[in-house]
Amino acid sequence: MPRPSSLTLLGELAQDQWGLVTRRQLVDAGVGSTTLERLVGPGGALERVAWGVYQLAGTPVPDHRDLRAAWLQLAPGIPVWERTPGQGVVSHRSAAALYGLGHLPADQHEFTVPHRHQTRRPDVRIHVRPVGDGEWARAGGLPVTTPRRIATDLLRAREDPEAVAQVVAEAIRRGHDSPGAFATALAPHAMAYGFRQGDGLALLRWLLDLTGDPDGSRWVDQARAQDGTRS
Repeated sequence: MPRPSSLTLLGELAQDQWGLVTRRQLVDAGVGSTTLERLVGPGGALERVAWGVYQLAGTPVPDHRDLRAAWLQLAPGIPVWERTPGQGVVSHRSAAALYGLGHLPADQHEFTVPHRHQTRRPDVRIHVRPVGDGEWARAGGLPVTTPRRIATDLLRAREDPEAVAQVVAEAIRRGHDSPGAFATALAPHAMAYGFRQGDGLALLRWLLDLTGDPDGSRWVDQARAQDGTRS
């Protein structure tokens, strides 16, 4: 059996990582290869959930475990509490699914990073693009793009506009982002959808019309009344 000190170390590492720990973290913490093999072997204290990512036996299975494990793989040596958006932010369909917005299937784990990052996993998709300070938040302990950034990312990726519109409408209804914030964020994409350059309000109106939401007109009026939007 591993020494009690190894089990204590495991508990400390996994405590603030939803019961998960990476092989790199264990090695960096001084866990030897023999001890590590015992920990991950049959009947050991660790259950493999992804390559190089394990769950401490007996801990509750966290929600979105596969997504969390894939995110940990992006920077396996850095503990959760030291991560910054530069190590990867949950985005696109994965972010929408994490918020519970819309109905786009999140059949891949999608992340946005500021610099090129390679992965061999076919179920992981990496987008290379900056994420501004106001474009991400914490959700379930994970860094996730805000709903307005989700909408613009999905439009940039040429997702079905009706599906994006549903994300927008549900986000506004739940108070995740204001109509004005969406209009401002959508402005750079207006021309790509046939509207006047910078007319995020027109693009927002069109998207809300696609949903047929009875509150769509009221939300457009709210967006028009807020600073930074165009009539």
